[in-house]
Amino acid sequence: MPNIKSAMKRVKTSKKENTRNRGIRSTVKTILKKFNAAVENDVEQAAAVLPTVNATLDKAVAKGVMHKNAANRQKANAAKKLDAATKA
Repeated sequence: MPNIKSAMKRVKTSKKENTRNRGIRSTVKTILKKFNAAVENDVEQAAAVLPTVNATLDKAVAKGVMHKNAANRQKANAAKKLDAATKA
């Protein structure tokens, strides 16, 4: 544990931020898993989940948990996967 007051505060805030960021990352992973499962089983359901995937990724970017290029890459990959599944 640090002795300097500002360092003590940083420990507290970084712990809070870490907890928040982990929750957001977990939500992103969960929604991507749901989307991937929906693509394999039911394409119509996957099409319904895609806007939720995009919104969740955008929220993660807005909160600073994820870089915008990483989120855009994941959104593009999800759209490609859905497009390939609808054509197949």
